[in-house]
Parts: sequence; structure tokens; C-alpha cells
Amino acid sequence: MARETKIKEGFLYDIWKSQNFIHPLTTIDGEEVAVLNCGILNNETAGPDFKNAKIRIGNLTFIGDVEIDNSYSDWKAHGHNLDSKYNKVILHVALNNPNGYTHVFTREGRKIPSLKLSSFIDNNVLEKIKSSNDYPSNSDNNFIKCQSLAGLNLLEAKEKFVSELGFQRFQKKCLKIYNRLKELEYIRELNLNEPFITYDLSKQFHERNFEHKDFYDKNIWKQLFYEFIFEALGYSQNKSQMLNLAKHANINFLMKLDKDGIILDKYEAVLFHIAGLLKDEIKYHDEETLKYIEKLKINWNAYRTLYDSKLMEDAEWNFFKQRPQNFPTIRIVGGARILYQLIFNDLVAQIEKKITEIHNPKVLINSLRTMFVVKADGYWKNHFVFGEKSKTEINYFIGAARADEILVNVILPFFSVYFTVFGKKELSKKILKIYSVFEQREENQIINGMIKALNMNDEAKRTVITQGLIELFRNWCSKNKCLECEIGKIVFN
Repeated sequence: MARETKIKEGFLYDIWKSQNFIHPLTTIDGEEVAVLNCGILNNETAGPDFKNAKIRIGNLTFIGDVEIDNSYSDWKAHGHNLDSKYNKVILHVALNNPNGYTHVFTREGRKIPSLKLSSFIDNNVLEKIKSSNDYPSNSDNNFIKCQSLAGLNLLEAKEKFVSELGFQRFQKKCLKIYNRLKELEYIRELNLNEPFITYDLSKQFHERNFEHKDFYDKNIWKQLFYEFIFEALGYSQNKSQMLNLAKHANINFLMKLDKDGIILDKYEAVLFHIAGLLKDEIKYHDEETLKYIEKLKINWNAYRTLYDSKLMEDAEWNFFKQRPQNFPTIRIVGGARILYQLIFNDLVAQIEKKITEIHNPKVLINSLRTMFVVKADGYWKNHFVFGEKSKTEINYFIGAARADEILVNVILPFFSVYFTVFGKKELSKKILKIYSVFEQREENQIINGMIKALNMNDEAKRTVITQGLIELFRNWCSKNKCLECEIGKIVFN
């Protein structure tokens, strides 16, 4: 029996993304396959390799996930058939399938067609992939292609270009917020209920010129603020889930809750139930957890009739490969406390007042930061998940580092949009000034790799530079656009 070809899955991902095949794709059982959108590579969470693909199989078009394996047998060997995260897979792609098996099965028992990838790849390409000398390797010592050259005396050019990219990245965040603001106003006018009624933005919406008078409704701004705060709290692995939670348990619903009693208890109750994280309460036995869950259930039962849509699924949330501090449970209770300030203490107005009245940028930054540092309390002071006590006490639901990220990614662009919409040009300029001097204690693999590659240790203290490095890596370096990059134009010519 011939030995199966086995190659790094990263190479398989590249083949799938390129869609450069020698024959039209078909499943093992002969159905024609047309890849309309190969999907988005899932680098960050446990689950299928490509998310949100659009594929026509036979006469039907599907939107869902794609799993790519070296061997057909990996589907079971890796436990995908038992994992609900794979329930949305629409196509199983295996490099090898020697027995010609036509389908794999999800946990729910749904059949997923299988495709043998090696049947559609040129043999010469396969041989090159198997030879590490002929294909780029992740073990390469250089983080980016120009690493050995870009560290030369180009400091002024590097700092200028990266700073420009940092401001471009900021403007992208502003545009994203403004576009969502327009959507919220539009769906309010049409009386649509997100996210349960899907809608396509009409030609009328795209051609409409919005004016500041369209955005006087405070609840639109509160909902906008809420969504982007929760998305930021989701960190890399639960962003979309936290954003969806904010759309499900929206401001209009939360404002219907009674103001009597402990409001935070009510927020925690509705958020955990709508998030789908309280479906297995029967398995908990310790008295503290049982008391806490009983309190959540009482509050939820009091308001569930006000909530007329479906609940999220617990399988949507990612706990895998996360620091406990970033668990969705902790982020939700931290978010609940910001929600309280947003709804009952008019947090947006508080922030606007500080930005207007505090003139020293560093004093202002420190003052804003303290508004988003949330100390731990109650049940979650010594739990990361339901029913399991943490080994050490939790000090903060939201610490200073995450508060800084919220300021950079949400608060500053949010208020840049806010002041621009209402014609407050000087305050809008002030936001850009704050962004330009902001120093954030941010570290991640991309930033660290780019700082080292470009030899920009001192310059990278400023957030505008670290944000520019992320923009440079994602939109130039990782896409091999070296000769379109201002640094690349210098070092490669």
C-alpha cells in the first residue's frame, strides 16, 4: 500500500486560497464544486480551518466552513465528528483519500461531502511543496523579507511611513464606526430587529447623504458604543460572539428592565442566558455556584417574556487556548459594569465632558483609562467559569492593559466620529493629538516581530507606531507587496 503524502497544513491552506487547480473540482461522489468564496483563514480559534466560505455543490449553494486535512481519516482522528464547532462545515477537503470515502459526519449526524485535493494539484507543485527548499517555511529566521536590509540607516523614512500607516489604521476604525452608525439609524427608521431579521442595505441607503440631524437619538450612540466595547472585550477569539451578544441583548431591551433592586444582577442574568452559557446548570453542586445561578434564573425568568428572540449557543464561545482572564465569562461581567455606567450614568456624556475640559493629554489619557479599569467583585472574584473556583483571587475584570486597548480601538475613534458628525472640529483634532502621543503597553507576536525586523525599539513606544506596524504587516508584508511599500522601494532598489 502506497504511503500517503503528508505535508504541512499551512501549505494546504495556501493551495486552497490560491484555487489554482488543474481540473474543475468535484466531490468524491462526482458532484461539481464551484468555490465562490474560499472563506477566511481561521488563525485564532479552535475549529474549522476556513470560516464563512461560499461554495456551490451540485445545484445548491452553501455558506459555511471548510475543514482541510492531510488525510480523510484525520476528521475522526482529530475528533471533529464529536465537536460541535464543526457543525457548520459544508465541505471536507482532504489531500489524501485512498479508500474513496464520499462523506464525513458532524456531531449532529449531518453528512458533509468530501473532496480529494491531490486529484486537482499538479504533481510538480506537490513535489516542490514536499521539498522545503522550494517553498517558504515558517521556520525562516526573517520575520519579513526585508529584515536583513531594513535595519540600515532608514530611521526617518521608516518612522514617517509607519506613522502614516498608524493614522490610516485609525481612520479605518473611524470609518467602520461611522458606517455602523448609519446602519443603526437606517434599521431604526425601518423598525428592523437585529440580528434576527436579516436585511440587505438598499440602493437608497447607499446613495443617501446622512446629516448630523439624523443622529440625535442618544440610544443609537449608546448601542454603537455598547457594540464596539463588547467587541473589544472579546479579544481575538470571541470578538464576533461579544458583538453578537450586544446586538441580541440590545440597549432597547436592557432599558426595559426594572430599575429596582440590584441592576448588575439583572444584567448578568440576561447576558449569560442570552449568551447560552447557562444551559448546563444541572452539573453544578457547590453551594456558592448554586446560589448564584438561582439568583440569575430568578432575574432571567422575570424578564424573559420581554425578550422575543433566540438564544446564542454555548458552543459559539471559545475558551480553548485562552488565558482565564480572557474567558468570555469574565469579559461579560466586566462588560456588564460598563453597561451600567453607559445606561445609568450617561457614560458617553461623561467622556465627552472630560475630553472637553481636560487640556493636558497625559492627564486626560489617565483619566479616561480609569473609567475602563473594572475591579473584580462578587462571585466572579474567585471564579473564571461556573462551578470551578480559581486558584488565586481575581483582581480585575478589565485591567489597565485592556483599558488602554479599549481607548485606542474604541473610545478615540468613536469620539472622533462623534465630534465630526456634530461639527466640533477642534475636539476632533484634539482626539488625533491624543492618539499621536498615546503610549500603550501593547505586545503581541506581530508587533514584536516587526519591531525587531525594522529595528524600531525606541519609536515603538507610541501607539501610532505600533498600530502602523500592524497595518504594515497585514497589508504589505504578509501579502508580499514589497515594491508597493515605501520601505521596500528603498531597500530593494
